[in-house]
Amino acid sequence: MTYPRPVPLIGDATSAAERAGDPAGWAMPDDAGGFYAVVAARRDVRRYRPDPVPDDVLRRVLAAGHSAPSVGHSQPWRFVVVRDPAVRDRAAVLTDRERLRQAAQMEPDAARRLLDLQLEGVREAPLGIVVCCDRRTPAAGVLGRATFPDADLWSCAAAIQNLWLAARAEGLGMGWVTLFRPEELAGLVGLPDGVATLGWLCLGWPDERPPAPGLERAGWSRRLPLEAVVLEDRWPADDGGPAAPPSHLRAPGREDVVGARDEADRLLTPPGSLGVLDRAVDRVVALGRGDVAGGTLVLAAADHPVAALGVSAYGGHVTRDVVRAALAGTSVGATAAAAAGLGTVVVDAGDDGDPLHAARAARPAGPRGDLAAAPAFTAADVERLLAAGRELGARDGLLALGEVGVGNTTVAAALAAGLLGADPADVTGLGSGADSEVLERKRAVVAQAVRRAGSGLAPERALAELGGPELTVLAGAVLGAAAARTPVVLDGFAVSVAALAAVLLEPGAQACLVAGQRSRERGHELVLHALGLEPLLDLRLRAGEGAGAALAAGLLLDGLRVRRATARVGP
Repeated sequence: MTYPRPVPLIGDATSAAERAGDPAGWAMPDDAGGFYAVVAARRDVRRYRPDPVPDDVLRRVLAAGHSAPSVGHSQPWRFVVVRDPAVRDRAAVLTDRERLRQAAQMEPDAARRLLDLQLEGVREAPLGIVVCCDRRTPAAGVLGRATFPDADLWSCAAAIQNLWLAARAEGLGMGWVTLFRPEELAGLVGLPDGVATLGWLCLGWPDERPPAPGLERAGWSRRLPLEAVVLEDRWPADDGGPAAPPSHLRAPGREDVVGARDEADRLLTPPGSLGVLDRAVDRVVALGRGDVAGGTLVLAAADHPVAALGVSAYGGHVTRDVVRAALAGTSVGATAAAAAGLGTVVVDAGDDGDPLHAARAARPAGPRGDLAAAPAFTAADVERLLAAGRELGARDGLLALGEVGVGNTTVAAALAAGLLGADPADVTGLGSGADSEVLERKRAVVAQAVRRAGSGLAPERALAELGGPELTVLAGAVLGAAAARTPVVLDGFAVSVAALAAVLLEPGAQACLVAGQRSRERGHELVLHALGLEPLLDLRLRAGEGAGAALAAGLLLDGLRVRRATARVGP
């Protein structure tokens, strides 16, 4: 049975079905040619009639500028409308000075052409508009400026373009004058500290109607053909750009991703009503696994020579004890997996990633370094362990990943620092049961390991220098799962670092990942950010052993069942 679709009284009233049925339905009903004609006819006007600009026309033009897009909807632009002839006179003197200064720095022919240009608009135009950018809000406080601090200036440039197009549509002329020293123009209109100017705009009825840009007609430059400025995918390697890194995995295509969202839009519930869980379910559906009802916890185990440096509160025998309990189905990870309807596979990552049998326990495969003084293992070891992990990851159902290994939070911290170029102190935490003395030893070991191996390493080298066998197997499992379109639920810090190595090897693998939890381990948040993942659970777990992944996998399976069983709406 389907129900009529609830139509919201505010916001977007269209449904995903409507948008899918008519993707171009948002186009303006009138011929869009008028807009493109305005764009093509926009000119930098330099000569003006003395006739005043009516207030209503000015308001429409300013409103167009104020409708521009802005980073984080910050609207940083301010428009200082200058009518005072005395201010215009002082501005004109500044432009004359700057024109001579710039000409003096040019080759003689270019200088003469600059001096020949008509630049009297500041005096002639009935209006001047000084566009300012209020930058007094810290960049970190505006969505989008933490990564691009100058995006507020770009927003103001977008406002100028809107002003220019609106002016042309009204039959007005506009010219953008930047022959000012910014501090002199700011002083002219009394800008406070923290407010920058983008120049002076001349606005008025034009006393010229140029068919082509003025600088082009003056022989200053010519417009490049469109083909000269459009690049495909990345900068060409034959023009100084680096070669594209190899990539073999592909994330679900846009049809799959949008299709999952369209399917969710048909539910009798507001979009995104289950929050982060809805996003995780969408991700599984986009992989083509919306009908999944079970899965497997893969628990990779290994010993670590670094444990001998006093970086753990437990002895190495604990790894073997936990493995035996997992094989018996009584470890915390295995019991959590059983409660979620998952099977458990325990892997001896120290023995080339083979599944364990009851009589075997985790053990090293040949000599390995302790990270601080020597590499973890060789490039050939990395290749072999990744291949073993790929085989483990290619399976049906959900794949939950966990690890067992005394000392492996030290390994994970070193690997995270090596991959991300992070300060070792920012990624080294207490681990399980450690005290301040153990923590100090861990920090010293991680710092020494990173000094030896370096940071910002390629993933294969980072795994060889700073990794562990179980983390390398888990990285391979992520790659195998991504190739098979198998959803992967990550456990805590160590598993997330392994997944980060996989994603750095193959970015397409990220689309199969679901962060099961945010643990208490220092550095986990940094790694989750690097993965671009928001966790389903935040329970401050310290258990490891895949327990958090199993609990989150159970929640994800519940979310899929909710998605399948919830009532649908009609077209």
